[in-house]
Amino acid sequence: MNATCRPLAIFILLLLPNFELISGCHSGPDRKTINDSLVIKQPVDSSVRTVIISDAAIIMKRKQVPVLCYHHIRDWKPNDSKRARDYIVPVDTFRIQMKLLSDSGYHTITPDQLYKYLAAGESIPAKSILLTFDDTDEEQFNVAKPEMDKYGFKGVFFIMTVSLDRPNYMSRDQVKQLSDEGHSIGSHTWDHKNIKKYVEADWPIQVDKPTKLLQNITGKPIYYFAYPFGLWDSTSISGLRKRGMKAAFQLSAYRDPEQPLFTIRRIIVPGYWSTRAFEKRIKTSF
Repeated sequence: MNATCRPLAIFILLLLPNFELISGCHSGPDRKTINDSLVIKQPVDSSVRTVIISDAAIIMKRKQVPVLCYHHIRDWKPNDSKRARDYIVPVDTFRIQMKLLSDSGYHTITPDQLYKYLAAGESIPAKSILLTFDDTDEEQFNVAKPEMDKYGFKGVFFIMTVSLDRPNYMSRDQVKQLSDEGHSIGSHTWDHKNIKKYVEADWPIQVDKPTKLLQNITGKPIYYFAYPFGLWDSTSISGLRKRGMKAAFQLSAYRDPEQPLFTIRRIIVPGYWSTRAFEKRIKTSF
């Protein structure tokens, strides 16, 4: 955005009840920053309305916050393959990891806190970390949550809505309880379809309806999304922005320097990491 357009854009952003697309200062679709193109159609509170989004280059310079991604929290079974154990953290291992984070002085933050830090440079606690959980598995509620409760930790649960109320998955009531207790709920699509393969008809099924369902369950807007398989492209980012998402989480690939809020990095915690490896990866991967 050039110097002539910036004061007007900031003035408009502060007055609008929601963020709107500001495009009058651009001659074409090739944009190198994201500070004037976030569309939020969902209801927002007054603290979010005044956030002025920094240029992508500024966001990229801010120190990354460690974001861990968990799936299953259960003991290994004899028939679990090596590949499966990449996604299964044994119960005692998870307990040790949570205690280590607490003893090491880590503070869990919400995706709203991360967003405001990245987008506007707002302060967050020293040694901040995000604990995220994918796919709606019931042990995340029955096993992970009680361990996190011991230390006052909060998590971000990305819900795949096709699984709700099914055996071995969380119920709607459990998702609501998580939200009511201060955990964050995000979207992980309806049935984990690769977002890069969406056609127009997929968006209502995979994103719109799941978002509305999660809003109805929690009574809160849904602003954060986790890509199935960690895969994304520019078309998927555009689709999420149009639907009011503020940020999206991938896995360990490089962030897009022009879209860092929609390519936030996470690392999957595999079940075979030692305590030393767990601690080292948190420090060196971000």
